[in-house]
Amino acid sequence: MPPLTRDDTSASDRRSTLKAAAYRVADDVLYPAAADVDRTGHVPDSHWAALAEAGLYGIAAPVDAGGPGLEFGGVTEILEILASGCLSTAFTWIQHHGVVISLAGSPNTSLRDTLLGDTVNGRLRAGVAYAGAVPTPPRMTATRTGTGWRFDGYAPFVSGWGVIDLLQISARDVETDDVIAAIIRTDDLPSAIEFHPLRLAAVDAAATVALKVTSLSIADDQVVSRVTLEDFFANQNIGVRLNGTLPFGTLRRATALLDIAGHSPQARRLRERGDGIRTGLDAALGDADGLLVARADAAQLALDAAAALVAAEGGKALIGGSDAERIFRETAFILVAASRPQLKDALLQRFSGL
Repeated sequence: MPPLTRDDTSASDRRSTLKAAAYRVADDVLYPAAADVDRTGHVPDSHWAALAEAGLYGIAAPVDAGGPGLEFGGVTEILEILASGCLSTAFTWIQHHGVVISLAGSPNTSLRDTLLGDTVNGRLRAGVAYAGAVPTPPRMTATRTGTGWRFDGYAPFVSGWGVIDLLQISARDVETDDVIAAIIRTDDLPSAIEFHPLRLAAVDAAATVALKVTSLSIADDQVVSRVTLEDFFANQNIGVRLNGTLPFGTLRRATALLDIAGHSPQARRLRERGDGIRTGLDAALGDADGLLVARADAAQLALDAAAALVAAEGGKALIGGSDAERIFRETAFILVAASRPQLKDALLQRFSGL
């Protein structure tokens, strides 16, 4: 993604200010409460307020939409920092930025003008349900009607339920295979949407549900985008890279704890591996297959970092609620979050030695 501003000095200042704010929120707000969030399965409202007050809901927005105009690397760096604080909070919050990007580039000017400002400043929180459009045949379909579209199908994992105000839901046109993305408000859901809460072994506080959609009416003025299937998958590379920040959040926290425990050489080596993998992720943004291979490398690194922390902590790591115990469980979530068949295959090959 190219820079969204030509004022390099101002962009640098904004990046530094937002990075410092991200560290404050991650280290002073999120991390101290991470064990309680994991234990209770609930992210306190104060976390969302802290992110909004720090201006972190709009980091992916261009300047003309009220955002800071960060380069893509600036966005991913901030996501990593927040993921090092509390994975449940960060994973839920990361989905918001995909909706900000969609609204900022939407040809639906009415929808953009109505919603973009409030999503940038965090007054409206957003989530996504695009997985139904990914497989072939799709799980979620869109059928043209006289007044818009009818969505039918299933979205297996939707996070932030009860927290998000807006949901961007994607479906494949039964006639053309184009992907239709619409935004609906969650405060008054129609009966056409059924949700079923999912109990997760880790990151349960992300409030994840499965959605069943039956004859959901979508008006044209709710459609944020319509793209070819090829363009949809190209755009998905951005989402894969955003979710690819989660392993580096684990890496940051695990290596910081290794430093504290007196294992700085091991922490330094893990960070060096992370630098190389991060470079590979960024270089593969235009290559879907290469991006998923690098994403698998990052997931394996997160697991290695968590395992190193468990080994360093010894028996204390077996105590429920300890940092090492929680972080190790969270790596299982990282292995499967926003997964694809190619990512699953790449990880299976690594772990099986094939």
